Amino acid sequence: MRTTRVTVAALLAAAALTLTACGGQPADAGSVTQISGGQNKAKAATVLDRPFSKPELVLTDTTGKPWNLREQTKGKPTLIYFGYTNCPDVCPLTMSNIAVAKKALPQAEQDKLQVVFVTTDPERDTPDSLGAWLRSQDPAFTGLTGDFATIQAAARSLGIGIEAAKKEADGSVVSMHGAQVIAFSPKTDEGYVLYGEGATVDDYTKDLPKIIKGENP
Repeated sequence: MRTTRVTVAALLAAAALTLTACGGQPADAGSVTQISGGQNKAKAATVLDRPFSKPELVLTDTTGKPWNLREQTKGKPTLIYFGYTNCPDVCPLTMSNIAVAKKALPQAEQDKLQVVFVTTDPERDTPDSLGAWLRSQDPAFTGLTGDFATIQAAARSLGIGIEAAKKEADGSVVSMHGAQVIAFSPKTDEGYVLYGEGATVDDYTKDLPKIIKGENP
């Protein structure tokens, strides 16, 4: 099982990190600090010695209702990912990998697992469009949209850098964002495991049973 253990400080001190431009080239993260779970390509899961606190985040879900991250995932194994629905590659692949791995779980464990997708492009990702996109992955996934500054602050609290979506010269709109998935323990409600964009279906399939129990993968 591909697992490594490092401290948050060690990750933050790693050399020059970049944001992922879905469908484009990496862009300089500037002053944004980003943790890259894919630094060691041989490792899928990074177990953090100093877990992240769950952000105080209230956004709008795909039904148009307020959704409080802390309250509605309290005591539940939770995966959080920041991305956008118009992303042509990394975002759909990440969510598909998680969806496929989740379906391999017994139904009781599937029901326990919370998967939360927070858009980095709230202007285009309305509750309706976000809901339609997620239903094609897994109808049980939670999609959140809302104020970009609020979303960015929550991402930064987890070491994930994101930038506002912008239009390129060719007319395409690109959203720059870190491509990490953070797993939160049902025992402590802390984010204690990080996955980079290289995590595969097999990685999640092996690890999710332990994540659901709050154990180290």
